[in-house]
Amino acid sequence: MFSSAAPVGAARFAGEARATTPTAGTPVLRLDDVCKCYRLYERPEDRLKQMLWRARRRYYREFWALSPVSLTVERGEALGVIGRNGSGKSTLLQLIAGTLRPTAGRVSVNGRLFALLELGAGFNPEFTGRENAALSGAILGVSRAEMQERFPAIIDFAALGDFINHPVKTYSTGMYARLAFAVATALEPDILLVDEMLAVGDVAFQQKCISRLREMRERGLTLLLVSHSVDAVKSVCGRAILLDAGKLVASGSADEVTDEYLTRLREEMNARTGRELALPARGNGRAPTLEGKRRYGTGHVQIEHVALEADDGVPAQVFRFGERITLHIAYRTQVDVDHLSVSFLVRDATGVDLLGTTTFEEEVRLRPLAAGASDTVRLRFQNRLRPGSYGVSVAINRVSRRDLTDNVLFDQIDSVVAFEVIGDPRRPVHYKFHEPVEVVHG
Repeated sequence: MFSSAAPVGAARFAGEARATTPTAGTPVLRLDDVCKCYRLYERPEDRLKQMLWRARRRYYREFWALSPVSLTVERGEALGVIGRNGSGKSTLLQLIAGTLRPTAGRVSVNGRLFALLELGAGFNPEFTGRENAALSGAILGVSRAEMQERFPAIIDFAALGDFINHPVKTYSTGMYARLAFAVATALEPDILLVDEMLAVGDVAFQQKCISRLREMRERGLTLLLVSHSVDAVKSVCGRAILLDAGKLVASGSADEVTDEYLTRLREEMNARTGRELALPARGNGRAPTLEGKRRYGTGHVQIEHVALEADDGVPAQVFRFGERITLHIAYRTQVDVDHLSVSFLVRDATGVDLLGTTTFEEEVRLRPLAAGASDTVRLRFQNRLRPGSYGVSVAINRVSRRDLTDNVLFDQIDSVVAFEVIGDPRRPVHYKFHEPVEVVHG
């Protein structure tokens, strides 16, 4: 999903604005009711018929890959674009990059743009990695002398060794990705479009890319990142949008939009699995009111009570390092049910998931319940977190298979309870949490 793209240096299509040098207070990117429609023909000859009959008769059907989208991105902002396959993410980036022409609307780009789109696109397979890097620089208006100065950084980041002097047609997918990303970041564009950057390459490369993007953001880079990885979007982007069937359905902070995305995926999976397992319709019982950031699920089983307790069973919200924390969860079912699993997740104030588990993963079989029955579970863990504030999310599922293919989410409440951790001066914690390590000396 990588390519080098031409700079936005002129108005390429009708409805596009000429790119200029970004200035303070001016959005580097603006979309006004931009959309893309394709004509789909059932048979090849229908294209010829349409040319002959033109508007008098229609031999095609319209497919709107992207419905009208309006969007503004400021200088230095990182915008995540998420959605399922076929939702219009790549179409949106291609319209911004200029490789697609919008059916209607206006795309205004204010700055030098570089796009990493389809894997290998923009590279001449017969050219070496070094020659393709030089070609990308020339397209962006970088002088030969300046490219010579940047080559060491490109070679160092790409880590291709002698392959930098070999034709790129001999490269693996990961090598393509490393070269494309190294060139894009070394040229320091004003705007960088990245389509599924983290889908290619190993974990080390992915972490290297994220670190480089953070560095460039601090220097004023404007980033648009398309990714299926919720963690990557939350880690790199401050804002995100969600596309569904070509429509912009959510826009806001990265945390809010990724939560909405996961909620939609869960609801769809629950509905499909529920049909396959022939779950009965849930009763009219009303879900208990529990404070939380977000609540979702089928509602067949509902969480009624969540509390944090100290070792003596007394409710608590403040814990010292090293103390044991007990999470008390009570739930009630509206249908006959078996194979229940209760889970929890601890997240820090920045939204990073730190620890958690499920009774299914711990191989603890919970009692089957008849409709109307209730039960409780207590989950205990040692507090090894550093001082700070933490939130706890809880959920109850039905699952019996290790591949999770029969997983149904009945109820989940995000950030339902919170607690504080007080440090122990005798054992400072410098990282997210402390994991005991055995030290062998000599």
